[in-house]
Amino acid sequence: MNQYFTNTIHDVINSTLPMVIVTVIVLVTIRLIYLLKNKEHIVLYREIFMLTFVVYILCLFQIVTVQDTVSWSTNNFVPFKEIMRYDFGTALFFKNIIGNIVLFLPFGFFVSYIIKSKDVILPLIISIVCSISVETVQLYIGRVFDVDDIILNVIGGVCGYFVYKIIHSIGSKLPGFLKNEIFLNIITILLFGTITYLLIVLL
Repeated sequence: MNQYFTNTIHDVINSTLPMVIVTVIVLVTIRLIYLLKNKEHIVLYREIFMLTFVVYILCLFQIVTVQDTVSWSTNNFVPFKEIMRYDFGTALFFKNIIGNIVLFLPFGFFVSYIIKSKDVILPLIISIVCSISVETVQLYIGRVFDVDDIILNVIGGVCGYFVYKIIHSIGSKLPGFLKNEIFLNIITILLFGTITYLLIVLL
């Protein structure tokens, strides 16, 4: 099971790396020039966070449009039909059920942070729109439309919202010095560096 997720991450990294590198260089260059030209204060942890969101979207695009292309399956417009096919705890359950939820969990978190959502409604709507768009596009690129994927993706997006709320709630109760910009920059750099290292190890 762990091997499946490891292989998936490995494949996504290898296939998206050139696109990610070029995109990051272009975006960082444009953003830096903009900030310097307009003499705006650079908040490093926010810049890294938004850049991470862009990289996530690129990887998400790779997964939903290229990875694991199928030709043996058919479109499914009946809610829970495919979900009920998988026995709890099996490899297929983790791949198709848990995998789809986990896939959109960061999406819900990023969206909630960006729009500073106070309730689940907006992240829910955005997750629904995005997931329907993904499934509709798949109809035209040799993949299939599955309403259950939409349901699972939306669940993932909602879970991401609650992760955001938990972190936000914890953060609001931290001492002032822990919410200092310098401290947040250091923590963000350490997290970003750790994640980058782990991804490099998977290459």
